[in-house]
Amino acid sequence: MIAVLAACGAAPVGPGFYRVERGDTLSGIARSNRTSVQNIVRWNGLTHPDTIETGQVLRVAPPANTTTAGAGSAQASSGSTASAGSTASRGTTALAPAPSAAPASSIALVWPAQGNVTRSFDGANSKGIDIVNAPGTPVVAAAAGSVVYAGDGLRGYGNLVIIKHNSDYLTAYAHNRALVVKEGQTVSQGQKIAEMGDTDSDHVMLHFELRYQSRSIDPARSLPPR
Repeated sequence: MIAVLAACGAAPVGPGFYRVERGDTLSGIARSNRTSVQNIVRWNGLTHPDTIETGQVLRVAPPANTTTAGAGSAQASSGSTASAGSTASRGTTALAPAPSAAPASSIALVWPAQGNVTRSFDGANSKGIDIVNAPGTPVVAAAAGSVVYAGDGLRGYGNLVIIKHNSDYLTAYAHNRALVVKEGQTVSQGQKIAEMGDTDSDHVMLHFELRYQSRSIDPARSLPPR
């Protein structure tokens, strides 16, 4: 994702995991962790090992009861280099692919705004959901956490709020007409954080994203039915 979202997910990772930094290659990560590219590809379900993203969290040690291939095995895609990701048009970004498996932990969200969902998550062209309603519709924190970004400096997102919930999860709220929270502020679940708008968009909507260990996942799976 965009650099600030990667940075927001930069909390320390647990033993056996590694957070990708700019300029890293799979072969270099494999060598420094005394394993092979083949193992990293398999353990992380990488369907496109030629592309790794800055901020992406990779398993670099075998899960329990998993066999490994030697560090000297074929270093396929060893030249892949981490990039920061680029911003695409209106509410979508060039992000790391969605995880191939469900997250190991879960988060319970409330709907960030009332309205109609006009675009769903697909993991490729849409990294979140779009909710449409009238200008000024309250936008609320989907879960309790700390505001790690509140501003309009990210092209394609307009007035944006990013909330970090724990070491694994953060949410992003884009295109607001007004922000009512500041960076560093602690918010509770359901607390108003913004007003729906159309900044950096051709119509009024909230673009809402959920990220798990710096990778975008479908927020609908953590939202209650309605």
